[in-house]
Amino acid sequence: MAELHSSKFQRQMIAEINTAYNPEFVIMDAILGFSRGGPDTGTLIEPGIIMASNDRVALDAAGVAVLRLYGTEVVVSKGGIFEQEQIARAAELGLGAGSADEVEIIPLNNAAGDIASDIEKMLGKA
Repeated sequence: MAELHSSKFQRQMIAEINTAYNPEFVIMDAILGFSRGGPDTGTLIEPGIIMASNDRVALDAAGVAVLRLYGTEVVVSKGGIFEQEQIARAAELGLGAGSADEVEIIPLNNAAGDIASDIEKMLGKA
């Protein structure tokens, strides 16, 4: 693991690890999280949402959008979301969506409508 965590190619390597398996469904718990720092300390945020998808790249992109909505690290906040190293490499490997046009955000209730709209805007869809 030291090779992964100390590598300047860490994000691309994480995407490549994902070629070893193909989940049918992925759930992201974004009830609480850290927008800066982490993994166990940092700036605590409370989006209060859970996201799910059969496309792990689209879900990661939505997760980056949520982090950007709350203010995050410079490396996560610069450039287009689909230009993020890990997301770009995963899309290149055919693991999921390659652009915001391939992402559909579906709120399950009226309360989720605002955050869904905000995520779409951050992805560049609206």
